[in-house]
Amino acid sequence: MASLKSAGRFVGKCLLLAAATAGAAGAGAAWRGWTHVCDGCPSVAQIYSFEARESTKVFASDGTLLRELAVERRTNIEIEELPAHVYNAFVAVEDKRFWDHSGVDPIRTTRAVIEYVQRGYDAAGGSTITQQLAGNMFPASVNRQQVTVTRKMREARVALELERAYTKREILEAYLNQVNFGGIFGVQAAAERYFAKTAAELTLPEAALLAAIPRNPTGYNPRRFPTRATGRRNLILGLMADQGLVSREDAEAAKAYPIELSRGGAPDLPAPYFVEWIRRQLYDMYGPGIYENGLRVFTTLDTELQAVAESAMAVQLEWVDRRFGFGGTPYEDVLAWPADSIAALGSEMPYTQGAFLALDARTGDVRAMIGGRDFDHSEFNRATQAMRQPGSVFKPIVYATAIESGLPPSEVVFDAPYYLENIGGDPYSPRNFDNDFKGPLTLRRALARSVNVVAVKLGQRVGEESFAQMAWRLGIATPVPLVPSAAIGAAEVRPIEVAGAYTAFAGLGNRVEPRGILRIEDRDGNLLWESRVQNERVLDSDVAWITVSMLRDAVDAGTGTTPVRTVAGIPSSVPIGGKTGTTNDATNTWFAAFTPDIVTLTWVGFDRPERIYLGATGAGTAAPVGATVLARYYADRRHPAPWPRPEGLTERTVDETTGMLATRWCPIELTYREVYREGTEPTDPCDFHGPLTSIPPY
Repeated sequence: MASLKSAGRFVGKCLLLAAATAGAAGAGAAWRGWTHVCDGCPSVAQIYSFEARESTKVFASDGTLLRELAVERRTNIEIEELPAHVYNAFVAVEDKRFWDHSGVDPIRTTRAVIEYVQRGYDAAGGSTITQQLAGNMFPASVNRQQVTVTRKMREARVALELERAYTKREILEAYLNQVNFGGIFGVQAAAERYFAKTAAELTLPEAALLAAIPRNPTGYNPRRFPTRATGRRNLILGLMADQGLVSREDAEAAKAYPIELSRGGAPDLPAPYFVEWIRRQLYDMYGPGIYENGLRVFTTLDTELQAVAESAMAVQLEWVDRRFGFGGTPYEDVLAWPADSIAALGSEMPYTQGAFLALDARTGDVRAMIGGRDFDHSEFNRATQAMRQPGSVFKPIVYATAIESGLPPSEVVFDAPYYLENIGGDPYSPRNFDNDFKGPLTLRRALARSVNVVAVKLGQRVGEESFAQMAWRLGIATPVPLVPSAAIGAAEVRPIEVAGAYTAFAGLGNRVEPRGILRIEDRDGNLLWESRVQNERVLDSDVAWITVSMLRDAVDAGTGTTPVRTVAGIPSSVPIGGKTGTTNDATNTWFAAFTPDIVTLTWVGFDRPERIYLGATGAGTAAPVGATVLARYYADRRHPAPWPRPEGLTERTVDETTGMLATRWCPIELTYREVYREGTEPTDPCDFHGPLTSIPPY
């Protein structure tokens, strides 16, 4: 062994020099080249003190580590924890004389030089494991992307220094924790990614499969090219048998073992869309430094609530997939597609998607976020980036505008066929979801029943500019076009903006900006940045309270009743306001809900607008997710008190048919107590019902 190591030092120098000088320089010049080729390379002392770049750590609100952000996604493992067949698989294929040479393999280097002279740099590389580690540890000094003789000389020089500084086992351990599997670094991370287990649990065929990948992480990706990866795995198993690292019988048995990868890649990481949302914010603040400066980022995420939301969404989307009239490709079918076929789709997946947000009503803290069904398939965040028609979840903005303008909630609008002139086209005529008309309706009843015609008429009455400005005040940053259909949610908005707008109702006129980061510290715990609650009074409390009371009716006696009170079983002691939403042809379904504590928003649909299923509604498709989360949220929490009623509001008993003061002739079932801003109360008695009239047929 000693003679081979000595030969390695000598031949490594001489042959690399020969390649560099091509026989044209003298020995003195060659030696000077070797001596100075690595000026600036790490010294032995630097190698001893080498520290990998420290990743940024992202924590949940309870201190749970959510993720480490790093260019190199790596989880280290000690070589003592690994079965011998794991590291032997890499030694067999990457450097079979690893235990004998001193950093440079003279035989392999000789072959590499000859092939270089004959074929140029298309020839096979001659780097040992130690040389590869040199490039991985010190890319600034040894850039393995460069295909130059100078780089090979620098690599050899650093490798020799590494061999002096570390034992063979330390070098091999470092290599196994640094090796690149295609954006995933280290055998531990690769084992988690492909087999959902630790590297210590890898079987012989699994270890050989991982050892096959680094040569060409894309070409030998077992998800994309399983046949090719299997062939290289079997080659490695044969090499291990040839080198006496495993028995021939074990190698042959392992070759017959089918590739069984974990479903969906790595074990599910908590809140991947939330973490990516945070990462983008951090990158805007600190740039690439977030991958190496060791920041500590404390976020607003509630891991328990996130888990509940993810489970509820998964259950609901599976239910949607089974519905009759399903318009897309089932998610289960897409899971069987080759990865390159999925990647070719970009951000638009063919199966049903879901988005969800839960915000603290007082601070805007994002407690849960779902941006899609499968982060591995698509990192596009449908909660923060997608533009969707909000449908009826936009209507409360129009109704709040009406209340602010002086209209009372008992104002009656007639639900009947309605036509608006459309310059250059056919008249615009809104349709109700059930294609039916219900006659005279108070604003309160029309919002609870989500009647489109009344919302459009109301939008025309208060003015498109007025409710567009109200939307902007409430946090809808995307422009609302000044067209009649905008009143029923025809304009596209981002879901996170809608959720933020509903905090104005939950906060009785006080809107809070959604936030995900609480504070950022450096690696030593020093505070670098801290967020503050961004709140703004956007509605008078009396306007907000009346709007909230109408939205409570939508949950307790309207379209949200079944999913919230009946199916989820949330007791009436929990005050909830909310609104369902369904766009034309059932392409988007929504449910926005809020209490004094929390705001939730659910969306279900396709990336490319198409009907989800025949008869899909916000109440049946999206609301079960939000209702499930709210039910779990209040399962072990104190139920909040209802929103406090502002001073100055008055009450009157009115007739629902006319919105006028009830008389003794009004049928009791058509009378109710309504709340008014001062000066908007009705003053005239109902003139429809009298001693000779009966209940109208509406």
